Amino acid sequence: MDKETKIKLKDFLFSIITEERKELFEKVLNYRTRHITVLLENIYQPHNASAVLRSCDLTGVQDIHIVEGSNKYTVNPHIAMGSAKWLSLFKYDEEKNNTLKTIKHLKKQGYTIVATTPHKDCYSPDNLPLDNKVALLFGTELTGLSDVALEHADEFIKIPQFGFTESYNISVSVALILFSLTNRLHNSDIKWHLSEDELLNINLDWARQTITRSEIVEEQFLKTII
Repeated sequence: MDKETKIKLKDFLFSIITEERKELFEKVLNYRTRHITVLLENIYQPHNASAVLRSCDLTGVQDIHIVEGSNKYTVNPHIAMGSAKWLSLFKYDEEKNNTLKTIKHLKKQGYTIVATTPHKDCYSPDNLPLDNKVALLFGTELTGLSDVALEHADEFIKIPQFGFTESYNISVSVALILFSLTNRLHNSDIKWHLSEDELLNINLDWARQTITRSEIVEEQFLKTII
């Protein structure tokens, strides 16, 4: 679908939804970013998988890249609280080990791969460089990130901790790091906002999520303009 058609479709769909919903879209999109993305490797606990989505939504991170290996990524709707439908989820499950393929894909998109691990001398959320796009790589609580993930990461990050336990719960780690990094973005001169085309595409996706049987409504409208 070309841009002109998308604009017409967006205007039509927005004519159906309420003013309150349109204002909410605009408010939320003002803080959405793809400058930071999250890469999850082989997460298997539905509670954690779902809580991560809520944290991404609430901090404005639009894209979540999910590497599936021996574990399938399962969302608990009671934990996710509907956040999944407002996010862009990308799953990588074509091969037995999809980590390296996903990392290479993100690097081609200009992302610096930052592995979260408590075992490295590395950056903290307060001083991680944000001039370039950042993909934060999180692993399972039980075994952490794979050797492949650690080997191909560009940088490392950990959250300062002062207790006896070894690390934070993964969903807590995601929330703490994203809150810190997005807050730094908001107070910087970095161009972290979505582009005009990205805003258009997400507005379309969100309108479709809002309208009942939107695929039928869209199909009927497109017939009138094509």
